[in-house]
Amino acid sequence: MFPACCDRRMCVCPGPRRIGVPGRSCSSAILFNAMSAPTRLLFPLIKNCDVGRICSSVCYCHHQHRCCPPHNSFLKLGTETRLASAFSSNQRAQLRRYVTTPQRFYLTPPQVNSILKANEYSFKVPEFDGKNISSVLGFDSNQLPANAPIEDRRSAATCLQSRGMLLGVFDGHAGCACAQAVSERLFYYMAVSLLPQETLLEIENAVESGRALLPILQWHKHPNDYFSKEASKLYFNSLRTYWQELIDLNAGENIDVKEALINSFKRLDNDLSLEAQVGDPNSFLNYWVLRVAFSGATACVAHVDGVDLHVANTGDSRALLGVQEEDGSWSAVTMSHDHNAQNESEIKRVKSEHPKEEEKSVVKQDRLLGLLMPFRAFGDVKFKWSIDLQKRVVESGPDQLNDNEYTKFIPPNYHSPPYLTAEPEVIYHRLRPKDKFLILATDGLWETMHRQDVVRIVGEYLTGVHHQQPLAVGGYKVTLGQMQGLLTERRARISSAFEDQNAATHLIRHAVGNNEFGAVDHDRLSKMLSLPEELARMYRDDITIIVVQFNSHVIGAHQNKE
Repeated sequence: MFPACCDRRMCVCPGPRRIGVPGRSCSSAILFNAMSAPTRLLFPLIKNCDVGRICSSVCYCHHQHRCCPPHNSFLKLGTETRLASAFSSNQRAQLRRYVTTPQRFYLTPPQVNSILKANEYSFKVPEFDGKNISSVLGFDSNQLPANAPIEDRRSAATCLQSRGMLLGVFDGHAGCACAQAVSERLFYYMAVSLLPQETLLEIENAVESGRALLPILQWHKHPNDYFSKEASKLYFNSLRTYWQELIDLNAGENIDVKEALINSFKRLDNDLSLEAQVGDPNSFLNYWVLRVAFSGATACVAHVDGVDLHVANTGDSRALLGVQEEDGSWSAVTMSHDHNAQNESEIKRVKSEHPKEEEKSVVKQDRLLGLLMPFRAFGDVKFKWSIDLQKRVVESGPDQLNDNEYTKFIPPNYHSPPYLTAEPEVIYHRLRPKDKFLILATDGLWETMHRQDVVRIVGEYLTGVHHQQPLAVGGYKVTLGQMQGLLTERRARISSAFEDQNAATHLIRHAVGNNEFGAVDHDRLSKMLSLPEELARMYRDDITIIVVQFNSHVIGAHQNKE
């Protein structure tokens, strides 16, 4: 049911032999330092923080009936033995080939560009009478997979029967099914939530009488971004039920955008759960809705309407505003907060929703119930349904579901569900002329780059103006000759900055290829992009980025009118 790939967001090993998941609190540095020199050479790109990723992938074996060894015996093994035993013979062979014959995996610059640009997409808002009257000039987006298939999704659409534009990134875990469904459906729920009652009535009357419907959204999609045609009728029926309820509930009321966004997230998650419980006579659809419900996805979505920017976030993807100061420098404004163990307010929220007896078990090893990294997500019914409901759905479901170890596994200390919510945190910002762009990205980007570096790289790319900082060597001892080489490399980097025609691609190039001095290193980029599928997920996550560029002239005109 779920792909056999490591997933650092969720780590489950069923049965009494499940070992703890090394999170941020684990002593990964101790593990790394315990490695012998040959082992360190085996993993030339690993840093201390990356050992936790490998440990997590070792534990994620529930779907293949390969339980981890007992906790004590795992600790008694030598570090090399532990790491080597985590891989199958085929994976070890891949490792040996990668280390002993690196030239076989070397990619030329054109090959690197082909990989980086395979999923890039750009959209420019059309002009009317030679003028762009939108506060959005356009956007660039791109994806770089680490999982096979990629578990991230992205969406962008213009609201046709209301105002504004919707853009979002979705990070799946335990498979891509939930992220796929949410990326197709969430914008429709948000759009109808923002429509006035008279428009909803017109839509309902058209459906009732069999007349053609005016489209609600204009999608801006890459050819690789697909829709599930088989489920379209099911999705439409659920959406129609939602707008019918909105007609009854919102008679004559003004629409509060923040409330509308929150309600649309919660309603879609409720529909995903209900569809899985009810099932479908079509065997394919019945299996699909169960896959969607048992997998999970985080979402970070922006709604831009004139100078009004709302960002609704559920999980640990992020939104960041790029601001150009008067002196031309760049600063970053955070437009979302991570919903995980690094957010103290989230830990307090989760603990407050459950009995005091569960205070020590509800968040364990920086994960929800010791298993799930994000504290808010769509799907993931294993953290929402009662135990009885889970057993009933699994037992009455298709054989693929009933035979799957993950779906039958009940999280430990599961006493007072639901433990997980899809309710988003919504942040509002009134755009100013100095607000130049918005970046939406899944956590694959933020794990590798600091937010200030992200904003600076995008800002310099969009403006073509590079503000040079004193060359930092990060504590390394360098000779004058090496320093000259670094300066020469920096000049070359500036001259080649425009080889990318897409801001998201340019950012991914830096995220994957930056060396310790902050410069794109082609050798590193080539190695990272040529890693076999079995290894790629250990070094990085899927990366999905949308860069939205704002129209300062239109925003300034709005400001002047007021």
